[in-house]
Amino acid sequence: MDKQYYEVRTYQLKDASSAKALDAYLRDALLPALGRQDVGPVGVFAPAEPTEKDSSEDSRVIVVIPYDSPNDLVRVASGLRDDSQFQQDARESIGIEPDQVPYKRIRSELLVAMDCMPKLNVPAGTLENQQRVYELRLYESPNERLGDLKVDMFNNGEVPIFLDSGIQPVFLGQCLIGPQTPCLIYLTVYPDDAARQKAWDTFRNHPDWQVLKGVEKYKGTVSRIDQDVLAAKPYSQM
Repeated sequence: MDKQYYEVRTYQLKDASSAKALDAYLRDALLPALGRQDVGPVGVFAPAEPTEKDSSEDSRVIVVIPYDSPNDLVRVASGLRDDSQFQQDARESIGIEPDQVPYKRIRSELLVAMDCMPKLNVPAGTLENQQRVYELRLYESPNERLGDLKVDMFNNGEVPIFLDSGIQPVFLGQCLIGPQTPCLIYLTVYPDDAARQKAWDTFRNHPDWQVLKGVEKYKGTVSRIDQDVLAAKPYSQM
């Protein structure tokens, strides 16, 4: 089975006003250059509603980049260096003085798609809905064995309950490299935030979930959950 790989890249901005400069780089330079290398669709997101951690001191932009192979990460990086159009389009972003760079750092996780969803899927009509919201969740596990069991739980029952509850995955991936491994990360999309909340209420009360979460081998597989409700940037391809 051919499975995709996903880079979940987080730009930690210097302040909220820095988003404009980063948007220009992503929209006008990086995404077109990735498209020339047949990489996409690329998702670009920001928190839907600012929280304490998304204040002007810690604003974020999250970029999801799909690859067909881990080797593509090296190929694409080399291709960007050799892409004269990218170098021209990005000159105002990559040629600036160090103290003018709009972000503090970039953090990336590399994921491999789960068996239950080997390739990402952006449902038809998603991009036309301006009210849509996304949810990015990270499930951290105490150790590798338990992390594999949580992935097994998704592969053998959890995703059909998602779909039956109105939770639509865009991608599901197990983290290969990242600061919170072992973990899995997934992105879901909803028509609006009310639909998101209703879907999760339905899921929590779903009779099949009541059975699945009681399976002994799956107990204790998640030690931490990070949750972000996101809005797509206007130029996002997801």
